[in-house]
Amino acid sequence: MRFAPVIAVLVMCGIAGIVYRDFQRPADPAVLQRMGRAIRHRGPDGEGVVCCGPAGLVHRRLAIIDVAGGHQPIANEDDSIHVVFNGEIYNYRKLRDQLTGRGHRFRTRSDTEVLVHLYEEFGSDLVQHLRGMFAFAIWDDRRQQLLLARDHVGQKPLYVYQDHEKILFGSEIKAILAHPGVDRTIDPAAVEDYLTFGFIPGARSIFEKIRRLPAAHTLQVRHGIVSPAKRYWRLSFVHEEPGSDREWAERIEAAVTDSVRSHLVADVPVGAFLSGGLDSSLIVSVLSGLVPSAVPTFSIGFHERQYSELPYAAQTAAHCGTRHTEQIVTAEAVRDLNDLVRFYDEPFADASAIPTMAVSRLAASHVKVVLSGDGGDEAFGGYSRYRHDLKEAAIRRMLPMWFRRRVLRPLSAVWPKADWLPRPLRVRTLLENLASDPAAAYANTVSQCRRTVRRRLLHPDLARHLSGHRPEDIVERACRSGARDCLSGMLAADTGVLLPDDFLTKVDRASMAFGLEVRPPLLDVPLLELAASMPSSQKVRDGQTKWILKHIWESRLPPGLARRRKQGFELPVDEWLRGPLREQIQDVVLQPGHPIAECISVREAGRLFDQHCRRTGQHGQILWSLLVLGRWLETWAKEETEAGISFRRQAEAVVMS
Repeated sequence: MRFAPVIAVLVMCGIAGIVYRDFQRPADPAVLQRMGRAIRHRGPDGEGVVCCGPAGLVHRRLAIIDVAGGHQPIANEDDSIHVVFNGEIYNYRKLRDQLTGRGHRFRTRSDTEVLVHLYEEFGSDLVQHLRGMFAFAIWDDRRQQLLLARDHVGQKPLYVYQDHEKILFGSEIKAILAHPGVDRTIDPAAVEDYLTFGFIPGARSIFEKIRRLPAAHTLQVRHGIVSPAKRYWRLSFVHEEPGSDREWAERIEAAVTDSVRSHLVADVPVGAFLSGGLDSSLIVSVLSGLVPSAVPTFSIGFHERQYSELPYAAQTAAHCGTRHTEQIVTAEAVRDLNDLVRFYDEPFADASAIPTMAVSRLAASHVKVVLSGDGGDEAFGGYSRYRHDLKEAAIRRMLPMWFRRRVLRPLSAVWPKADWLPRPLRVRTLLENLASDPAAAYANTVSQCRRTVRRRLLHPDLARHLSGHRPEDIVERACRSGARDCLSGMLAADTGVLLPDDFLTKVDRASMAFGLEVRPPLLDVPLLELAASMPSSQKVRDGQTKWILKHIWESRLPPGLARRRKQGFELPVDEWLRGPLREQIQDVVLQPGHPIAECISVREAGRLFDQHCRRTGQHGQILWSLLVLGRWLETWAKEETEAGISFRRQAEAVVMS
């Protein structure tokens, strides 16, 4: 049989599915459709369902290329293997040619169909051949086997639920919750993780039985038995390649340009986020040199000048000749807290999610695809905390171990909380970090709510279930995995924990909420691997972060932009909590009858809020975390259960931990 060729199909979307363990109960198309409808915002252009006995797959489609075709699920020639896929495979044309040479026949020109035939050739090892961002599920009817996979750095999400009856999966938790009979018990350790970091890292979710498939992992379910998740890739910082500044500049520039070019495949206009920072500005600069027409660019700013980068974004837009659109976010944007709770599924306290939703909404009204600068800080050492911790590491090396342990550690424990001190002094944090090894010091740096504060904040009933749980361990393990030097350890922790579970989660939910595809060229795996092998001295040099990128692009951007102080994409939360958000804190966080009172000490939260309002303490991030948690509990308790909040210690090992 000959198949009519069509143009390439690339889609961003949502996926979900079911496998019943006893193989006696058939998958119900109506249940699958209900799961799909829960994530239809991820794919408003269509739905596809397939049932194969005890297994069923559902796909929601956002069409980017070949809008009329490319429907999923897609099967092989004899319909024994089906796939649903969320993402984009950049090297699919090369893979297609190789597979055609091996005798495989294709019905479409889609990157999705490549996955089916790669699986026929390589089984679960197909992920070793992929370059792109993806989450997918493959059902093999002959083997009665489900394969789940997630991309190398966690750009696309995938969650898994299992009980004695069934295994469920979905791009978002809400797809799983759409299945009747899902256990919604809250995981106490996840609550402490959330208070520590403002998000829930690793394999946990807020629900005890719903787990996140980690980045760079596959998971197999065969005959109803779930195997442990298997890691197929890890970004290595162990080896360092030599090279002069000039040689490295040439290699990085070529790799960035190649990555941007590979991200341009689309039959719809491609725009770009333009924050005014270095990373998004260099992406726009490269993009403008690759396309013939003016690039649509989008920026969000604030009336509070110290938080707004709009003037710098406008300079870059004029310099590169883009078609620029910008918008001011005011305190009224707190209405988007409702959307944050709804689209993020679990408590998520990165306040920049609000402006990220705003810029996604803005861009989605003009284009379907944008490029972003995400990943530049993690790949090339851009955060100011790297500079601070490197200075601390230099001091630590000069101090005897006995002095750090016997003097600094006890001193840090009794040092006043210093609520009256200006934040830049960081005296208590400095003492704690100097008394610790580099990995523990970095975990302390990225913690938003330290252990002593958490212990006062957590409700005793919840704390009893923690059994010595220590959220900082996940950062410390990741930091030690990249221990070539201090900076490499911090970069390993950020690319392994903060990037997938905070920053990429933020962008995925915010953009997909409005049917917008975001592609981050600086997270292309070949570029990440190249950057990881680059000497740390070319990332942070003489206190200058992201040195190599500034060295390359300084002359190609508006004067002074590359070297200006990093500003970030943050809400003015501290001030808004004293003003427009004050009433919400009082109504949600400080009410003894509110669901949050089952998780935290309302009295301790009130003490922190009082200090914040009187400016004797700066607790904006903690208070924002509590507000988001309260709003999430309020919504979840009202919509999902009448029994209130349930905590239960896990009684069995979890295969994805």
